[in-house]
Amino acid sequence: MTERFQQLVSWLNTCKFLENTDYTQPEPASNDASFRRYYRISVTPLSGPSFTVIIMDAPPEHEDCEPFVRIATQLSKMGLTVPDVLEQDLKQGFLLLKDLGNETYLSCLTESSAEALYRDALQALVTLQVKGKEEAKALPDYSVDLLTTEMNLFTDWLLTKHLDIGLSVSEKQDWFQLQKQLSDSARNQPQTYVHRDYHSRNLMVMSEGNPGILDFQDAVKGPLTYDAVSMLRDCYITWPKEQVVEWQREYFLLLAKANMLSKNDWSGFVKAMDLMGIQRHLKASGIFARLYHRDGKDGYLNDIPTTLNYLFEVGQRYSETQSLVRLLESKVLPAMERGA
Repeated sequence: MTERFQQLVSWLNTCKFLENTDYTQPEPASNDASFRRYYRISVTPLSGPSFTVIIMDAPPEHEDCEPFVRIATQLSKMGLTVPDVLEQDLKQGFLLLKDLGNETYLSCLTESSAEALYRDALQALVTLQVKGKEEAKALPDYSVDLLTTEMNLFTDWLLTKHLDIGLSVSEKQDWFQLQKQLSDSARNQPQTYVHRDYHSRNLMVMSEGNPGILDFQDAVKGPLTYDAVSMLRDCYITWPKEQVVEWQREYFLLLAKANMLSKNDWSGFVKAMDLMGIQRHLKASGIFARLYHRDGKDGYLNDIPTTLNYLFEVGQRYSETQSLVRLLESKVLPAMERGA
């Protein structure tokens, strides 16, 4: 038993929510791509049926629980399904949360279930963007600096660290130009409440109030299409292009109905979403490499090819991204094929 785990067990003994109950020893509940860990306990009250709750362990030297608590409250007031915060200790970095279950979208998505599940998720996303207009104003800004820092994960961790790829002078110039174009596109979109990790591993299948939404603590005010492209061009599951376009159009029509966009904006919306997806997948591929080299988590390496395929496929559609396609063709994809 580690010192941190003992600290967690001792904290549970002080939780008023658990008074007059018996509860089990914490067991690991899920893996996370951050320093956070999650545990589940079964709770048996003096009267009534047993139930389970989740413990978030977020070491305060690495994580801050305050945004999670604050944003959970905001999303709940919007009518979205999030884990209720039952107990909190921000100083120690512990939260006791309502358990939304084990059924992630990723574990439940099939050809037959996808239509209904994505419809719910898209509607929840539009609810967040419409009802979160005022709350978004107080969120951190998805600034050019932040967008650029995220894209640098691609060159710093995937190219340099993982694949041992260097860029020529002209390639560096092309890279800086690409970053500017992608940042400009993101900043020129309507700026809304952005979950920032809205995908199949963070959406839970619920019998009521579907979907349950997790991992929202890094929310920002940012580009309208960011969360939609995170979900529809998911790093963990892919769908036929025609199906993705159909869902994309459904999302667009929901936005138009909510007066977030005009029905005449379709072509510009598609391009903005495509370029937003390129920014996100540059970021994601770099994070997956960093998780391996810095944090020793090798499972995410299997997700890098999906992100690169998105970059290559979508990048071919626009003049602004031809330099990225050339870089992928000449250096990145060959290095991946060699098993570097």
